Amino acid sequence: MPEGGKKKVNRKAMMLGVGLDSDGHKRLTRGDNFVLVGGSEETHDVMTEKAIKINEKLAEKGKRLETVTSEEFDDIAHAVGLRRS
Repeated sequence: MPEGGKKKVNRKAMMLGVGLDSDGHKRLTRGDNFVLVGGSEETHDVMTEKAIKINEKLAEKGKRLETVTSEEFDDIAHAVGLRRS
């Protein structure tokens, strides 16, 4: 155990995408740090593209999802075409 008798906590962050439209098909896509559920084919494809682009931007910065601040994540999300409602 590390000093102080506390266990080191390995943080894991995940992105969750939920597509609310449907064309009758059930879709589920998983990545190392994301899970995408539902949506029409078009919506699901867009969610997948955005999740991959976010991961590419994180890699460019040498960061992982669990190591960025919420502000950094917002900036990255905005850069790939997402915005807060």
